[in-house]
Amino acid sequence: MTTSTGSSALTRPRGAWIAAMPIVFVLIWSTGFVVAKFGLPYAPPLTFLLLRFIGVLLILLPLVLLMRAPWPGAKSGHIAIAGILLQGGYLGGVWCAIKIGMPAGLSALIVGMQPILTAFAAPLIGERVRPKQWIGLAFGICGVGLVVANKISLNGLSWQSIALCLLALISITVGTLYQKHYCPQFDLRTGTIIQFAASIVVVLPLAIAYEHLDITLDTVQWTPRFLAALSWSVLALSIGAIFLLFALIRKSAATSVTSLLYLTPPTTALMAWAMFGEQFSLVGVAGMLLAIIGVCFVVKK
Repeated sequence: MTTSTGSSALTRPRGAWIAAMPIVFVLIWSTGFVVAKFGLPYAPPLTFLLLRFIGVLLILLPLVLLMRAPWPGAKSGHIAIAGILLQGGYLGGVWCAIKIGMPAGLSALIVGMQPILTAFAAPLIGERVRPKQWIGLAFGICGVGLVVANKISLNGLSWQSIALCLLALISITVGTLYQKHYCPQFDLRTGTIIQFAASIVVVLPLAIAYEHLDITLDTVQWTPRFLAALSWSVLALSIGAIFLLFALIRKSAATSVTSLLYLTPPTTALMAWAMFGEQFSLVGVAGMLLAIIGVCFVVKK
C-alpha cells in the first residue's frame, strides 16, 4: 500500500509537467519576436543567429560529454536535415524578412499558416486530420488574423521579404513533418547539438557572403541589450523551447503540435503590450479567444 501511494505521489508532478509543456512552450516561443526587437538593431540577422547557434554548442557540448549522452548513430543525417529546416531555414527566413522591411504582423500571419499547411501534408506521414480538427484549424487562422489585423502594414514590403517569409513557412512545416517521420525518437541533448552544428554549416557561408562577416565581428554592437537578447535566445529559445518542441513532436501528432503556434501571435501581442505599450484592441482579444478555441478543437482527443 505504501509503495502504491509513493508511486502515485511521484507520478503526479510528472503528469502535471507533461500537461503544462504546451503552455510553457507557447510562452517561451512567443518571446522570439520580442527578442528580435531587442537584438536586430545591434547585429545583422544571420550573424545574430550564428552567434546564437554557437552559444548553444558551447553550453550543450561539455554537458553532453560529461553525461556521456548517447549519440544517434545512423539517424544523424536525418536529424541534421530536420535541424537545418527548423533552425536555419525558419529562423533565418523570418529574421532576414523583418530586417529588410517585412512588418512583424504580416510575418506572423504568413508563418501562422503553418498548422494549415501541416494538416494538408499530414497524410504523407500517415496521419489523419479529423473533421473537428479542420474546424479548429480554421478558427485558429481566423483568430491569428484578428490579432495581427491592426499591426499589418504594407510599408517597406518587397518580393524579397515575402519570399523569405514563405521560405520560413515551408522550412518549419517540412522540418516538422520530416522529423516526425524519419527521426521522432532521439536523445534531445546530442540531437540538438547535431541540429545546431548542421545549421552553422549552412548559415556561416551566407553570413560571410551577404553580411560581410569576418573574425573581428565588427558588424556586432556588444551592448548590454544585445547580450541580454543573445543570452535569452540561447538559453530559453534555442535550448528550452527547442527541447520542448522536440518532446511534443515525439509524443503528439504533427498537426496537434503545430496548432500550438496559433497561440504565438496572441501571446506575443500581449507581451508587446506589456513591455512596449503596443496597442492591443478588443478585436485582438476576440482573436486570441478564437485562436484558443481553435487549438482546443485540434488537440482535444
